[in-house]
Amino acid sequence: MDTLKFISDSGVPVLAADSILTFHDRVGHFKARWAIHRMNFRVTPGLYALGDPSAQSPLFASANYKMSFDALRTNLKGMAAWLLVLDTKGVNVWCAAGKGTFGTDELVRKIKETQLDKFVSHRKIILPQLAAPGVAAHAVKKASGFSVVYGPVRASDIPAFLAANNTATPEMRRVKFTFADRLALVPVELVGALRYGVPLMALAIILAGITRQGYFPAAALHRGVSAALCIAAALFAGAVLAPLALPLLPGRAFSMKGLFAGLLAVAGLYAWNKELGPAWFFIVPAAASFLAMNFTGASTYTSLSGVKKEMRVALPLQIAGVLVGAVCGIMQLLTR
Repeated sequence: MDTLKFISDSGVPVLAADSILTFHDRVGHFKARWAIHRMNFRVTPGLYALGDPSAQSPLFASANYKMSFDALRTNLKGMAAWLLVLDTKGVNVWCAAGKGTFGTDELVRKIKETQLDKFVSHRKIILPQLAAPGVAAHAVKKASGFSVVYGPVRASDIPAFLAANNTATPEMRRVKFTFADRLALVPVELVGALRYGVPLMALAIILAGITRQGYFPAAALHRGVSAALCIAAALFAGAVLAPLALPLLPGRAFSMKGLFAGLLAVAGLYAWNKELGPAWFFIVPAAASFLAMNFTGASTYTSLSGVKKEMRVALPLQIAGVLVGAVCGIMQLLTR
């Protein structure tokens, strides 16, 4: 819960920020990683005081997605600073910049609403580099009098950035998407996939009992378990294997990388069970390709126009793959 630190003479409430994560904060991070109340994991927009800032203390802007806010404040240990939190509807900096909620208008509105000129004597506000797509620095300067300074990509580099007089090295500007970064994003992708995958696995088990002679529960159990495992393999390939093996998989498009991850899963499935019909040869790669394409929203390597272009090409092919596989599966059921 956000704590009021003081109310200024002009009536602007200033909230208190701390650089130490509590147990409750860490539990919230874990839950957000697993898509539990993720969209409600936010802090109150407004002005925060970290430590006991003065008029000369640095001023930072952040999103009101709590994980973004926490990344900023925990990397300012031992410092006094002003933190301006924009209302990004609980969305992180990068995604909010793309959607426009971390944008020029919202930044100017918050600068004026919180009367920042009453709190700082300088007129510089440090933004995360990943906010740049949504903010026109010249427009902010014209509308508010505050100059935008883009900080490093990662909050962990902020102390060195400040020590170098607000100068970022080329390394600080480089956007990385390491294995650890991708691994941290896998749980939320996996949970999203399971929301559809689990009902589909249950449906596959039920349909597996259909034969020309009638419905047989034993057949549903025997064949259905294999079908459910094929669906699970598709989910794993698209939501886990594709993100983790991203640099190793062929192609530039995420849909293509997911396709190859699905083909690897298919190879494993047919090596495990040579009696699998042809249906899964089409369904698993198509589903894995679609799920991997969903990961574009988690990567800073993609753009909105690029994703739209990829979807126009990939979606029809993915749908066709699933439909061909479904027809093969139905024919297999009817010939039993």
